[in-house]
Amino acid sequence: METEISLPHMPAWRIWIASHVALVVGGSILLVLVLAAYFYDSLVTTAVLASTIRHSTPLVLGALCGLVGERTGVINIGIEGQMLLSAFIAFLASVYTGNLFVAIMAGVLTGAVLGGLLAFMSVTLKVNQIIGGTVINILAVGLTGYFYTAGLTTQGKLQPVALGALADIPLIGPVLFNNPPLTYATIVLVFVVHYVLFHTRWGLRSRAVGEHPRAADTVGINVFRMRYVNVALGGALAGLAGAFLTLEAVGSFERGMTNGRGFIALACMIFGNWMPFGAWGAALLFGFASALQTQLQFSGQVNIPHQFIGMLPYLLTIVVLTGFVGRVRPPAAEGVPYEKE
Repeated sequence: METEISLPHMPAWRIWIASHVALVVGGSILLVLVLAAYFYDSLVTTAVLASTIRHSTPLVLGALCGLVGERTGVINIGIEGQMLLSAFIAFLASVYTGNLFVAIMAGVLTGAVLGGLLAFMSVTLKVNQIIGGTVINILAVGLTGYFYTAGLTTQGKLQPVALGALADIPLIGPVLFNNPPLTYATIVLVFVVHYVLFHTRWGLRSRAVGEHPRAADTVGINVFRMRYVNVALGGALAGLAGAFLTLEAVGSFERGMTNGRGFIALACMIFGNWMPFGAWGAALLFGFASALQTQLQFSGQVNIPHQFIGMLPYLLTIVVLTGFVGRVRPPAAEGVPYEKE
């Protein structure tokens, strides 16, 4: 006679906490530290956190770009180049049209075209995907360096939009509810990409293609089309990151202005285990490192050369890559060209 053992029923929120103990403990400690810093110096704390959001925005978009493509099995090393050339085209569109919306769309379209180029090299020509991404990076540096003209000015850049009374909430308001449009759009996109990847048929097919393309092809999924579309969509996200740099963050263009952000975005994607929310959290961490080094440089309280302070985000990138690359699992078919039988 078999005896059934009934487990006590636990609410869903308790199950979630039990399975994310490290996240809950780490978040609680971080919250206590932020509140302590706020009560110690509210102005500096608010400024650093607001700067964290701004610095993390292009990193989030770049990480989402890599994530969307690599979930279907295509490695994207060309995020840096996609961001740089998109920033340049968005800047030129702003200069010659004076319309910021048109300029944003030009940047997004440029990123999508470069994504399509990467897909063509990786999916159709079956070029080594690392080489394909490197080609895009070199192409972007060459084109922007050759065609850049000093002295061009835009009509302005995107300004912060306060969300009513929410922007007046102490600490949270200035950080989350008083930002320019592309920053708001980035936060929304994190939730949208997460929902699409894990709660829609398209997301299921994308993940299937990245994990086992042969099985996906067997059940009628067009592997080539999925990879083309996802890599192009990822490129559009990188294009939005480039448009953010010239139209919202800086308001102008400079040679090499991405300054390695595309590669840091890749680190965010890996650190986040190819998950949108994980990549967002990693981008916030890197954004905080950038905001902190900026604050230290301008405060003058640390008497060391500014070059060493400026190394903080990149040192953090090295630490993350060396400590987490072997502990996370990328999509099984990542970097493997698909040969249809």
